[in-house]
Amino acid sequence: MGLLGILVALGLLIWLAYRGWSVLLLAPLAAVLAAGLAGEPLLAHWTQTFMGSAARFIMQFFPIFLLGALFGKLMEDSGSVSAIATFMTMRLGTKRAVLAVVLAGALVTYGGVSLFVAFFVLAPMAHELFRVAAIPKRLMPAAIALGASTFTMSALPGTPAIQNAIPMPFFGTTPFAAPGLGVIASAIMLGFGLWWLARAEASARRKGQGYGADAASGADAADDLVVRERATTSSTFDPAEIRHGHESVSAPSIAVAVFPLVIVVGVNLLMSLFILPRLNASYLADEAWGSTSLSAVGGVWAVVTALAAAIVVLIAVNLRRLPDLRGSMDAGANASALPVLSVASLVGFGSVVAALPAFAMVRDWVLSIQGGPLVSLAVATNVLASLTGSASGGLTIALDALGDSYMRLAAEKGIDPGLMHRIAVIGAGTLDSLPHNGAVVTLLAVCGSTHRESYFDIVMVSIVGGLLALAAVIGLGTAFGSF
Repeated sequence: MGLLGILVALGLLIWLAYRGWSVLLLAPLAAVLAAGLAGEPLLAHWTQTFMGSAARFIMQFFPIFLLGALFGKLMEDSGSVSAIATFMTMRLGTKRAVLAVVLAGALVTYGGVSLFVAFFVLAPMAHELFRVAAIPKRLMPAAIALGASTFTMSALPGTPAIQNAIPMPFFGTTPFAAPGLGVIASAIMLGFGLWWLARAEASARRKGQGYGADAASGADAADDLVVRERATTSSTFDPAEIRHGHESVSAPSIAVAVFPLVIVVGVNLLMSLFILPRLNASYLADEAWGSTSLSAVGGVWAVVTALAAAIVVLIAVNLRRLPDLRGSMDAGANASALPVLSVASLVGFGSVVAALPAFAMVRDWVLSIQGGPLVSLAVATNVLASLTGSASGGLTIALDALGDSYMRLAAEKGIDPGLMHRIAVIGAGTLDSLPHNGAVVTLLAVCGSTHRESYFDIVMVSIVGGLLALAAVIGLGTAFGSF
């Protein structure tokens, strides 16, 4: 009955979330239902297990959600994201419209701009480019997804994406875990995605297919409540805050626009590899500091410091282009609240499920998957991310439930935790892009497209490309270890 309860609760959570119900309501309801069907104490699981796990997630990762959303909003309102997109358009031109959209998305998201901020800025640029270049508009969501939500989210070393931060406390790693493998995975995702889009564009030209009729405007996507509910479980930014604040009427130069992104990457690198390893942080072992260690918190500290430094620089070089600085900062801060609570609620649900006696069967099955710990970790993160429709939620649930087991296996088999980190993140960033994923739903809404028109190409660049990269990393990691 316990296993049946887990499946029923999970099915209810997925079905109602897909229909637009709030995860803040669904997650505790599903957790209590699973506990009840297993004959476990309901209130204890809600207030102790569920809330304890959700609170730990917020404690660990809210600073990244807060600063990430704030940085993204300030980049948007200062005109910096638009300036980068315009620069890519001018440099690459309409003959390489797809490449311009992909690289613009990659640059801003690798530099720390929130995914949904990138969506709302890149979509109008992509529409204009694709119209002039006579490329079918149905390919536009896939081009944006390839640049903004694939390799810069899960594979490229040092990315400040929340997905890349989540494994750090579990594995004691940094944002630059397995850098060589991350670069190889990024090259596979980017190369395969560009090949597929070029193939699709060439096929459309042979058939005489152009841009098509003017696309429906996606300007109202930020006000769509169903889009908002789904979006806030898969990113660090609440789309409802896109309209708040005051956007600059003048754009900065490309050098000024890119400078804060360079700060994010540079400070993250310095903190991760040079500054934090030299600190004497033995005091963290004291109970007053949570009886933790630098390896458990250092990765988060590196990302938080990088984002904070970039925000200071961004404001300093764009002060005149931020006419309502307080309004922009309020909107950015507010944009982080619903996403962190939504993902924390998913994590709380996962912790209740993991605490049920029947979950032992699930754990044993996952750990016994043929191919070893790397394969089973990839399967676990893929499955949970696909079920929840959230890479960050699925990844945290998997590591909350199985992280200690994988660390023990890593120690027994001599596997570098950095390799486990990279496989977990890439795994969570593949099958999460199923139709109910919040990023997919939001992207299609912003682009004025539908699943029927554009989803197949999103599958190819996001899921197929990601699985190819994941297989390559597992193979190389098994043969050569982490590098």
